[in-house]
Amino acid sequence: MNTIDRRIFISKSLVGLGSATILANLPISLKAAVYGAIPKHKTGFQVYTIREMLVKDFAGTLKMMAGLGYQDVEMCSPAGYISSGFEPLVKMKPENMRNVILDSGLSCVSSHFTFDELKNNLDDRIDFAHKLGLTQMICSSFWLPKESKMSDWLKSVEELNQIGLKTRNAGIQMGFHNHHMEFEKLEGKLIYDELLKHFDPDLVKMQFQVAVINIGYKASAYFRDFPGRFISSHLADWSPAKKEQVSIGNGIVDWKDFFIAAETGGVKNFYVEMDMDKFAPSAAYLKSI
Repeated sequence: MNTIDRRIFISKSLVGLGSATILANLPISLKAAVYGAIPKHKTGFQVYTIREMLVKDFAGTLKMMAGLGYQDVEMCSPAGYISSGFEPLVKMKPENMRNVILDSGLSCVSSHFTFDELKNNLDDRIDFAHKLGLTQMICSSFWLPKESKMSDWLKSVEELNQIGLKTRNAGIQMGFHNHHMEFEKLEGKLIYDELLKHFDPDLVKMQFQVAVINIGYKASAYFRDFPGRFISSHLADWSPAKKEQVSIGNGIVDWKDFFIAAETGGVKNFYVEMDMDKFAPSAAYLKSI
């Protein structure tokens, strides 16, 4: 039986048998038969957790990360992240920043931006993105007050839809990054699910934060339930026994299944975002699968 016939046979065998549940428990070899081979992917990292090192030695830190096996870097907008420690990079021209990144052996297609800078300084931020060579701009959540109502969240959604229209016209895909707060319930509804319902699927793609596995939400489930809605993902792993984050491959995330599902979700970029001591073993694991 060839690969295509085997895939069809397995898929038909699952019809009417609770296929989503069965697929989640299949051996990885059979998952690959149904979904196709595990896709190849670049191993990237997000700079936020190593920002103190980065601003002290921008070129050296990037070269160190490339030496660990990383191929792609996701930045944070220095202008938007001044209060988070990125102020020393504000004066660096984006063209120079791009050259340093490329000289380190890394690529950079994505960066985080605050919602405020996107709302209040969008033309300048698009210009920064173009000069840095970005194809993706990610809104790092709305950071609404805890007393906000669902209507406040949906108002922000519509604002980001409009921002996404402008970035699309400039040749850049807008995205939205979640934290744990989007997986809280408000007025009886899960905030994240409501965001997915109201974001324009073409104008705003999602960047899924895998770290929410520690509260029971699986990236792979969302990738399959909402095909094509995702652009990238932040990678982290979790140990229930230790009750702490652990390096990729040493926790409860099924990474082989994750990457198979990510293909369905539309994910194009993968960024490890963990403490410095976890970057090396995480890169080694990701390279091995």
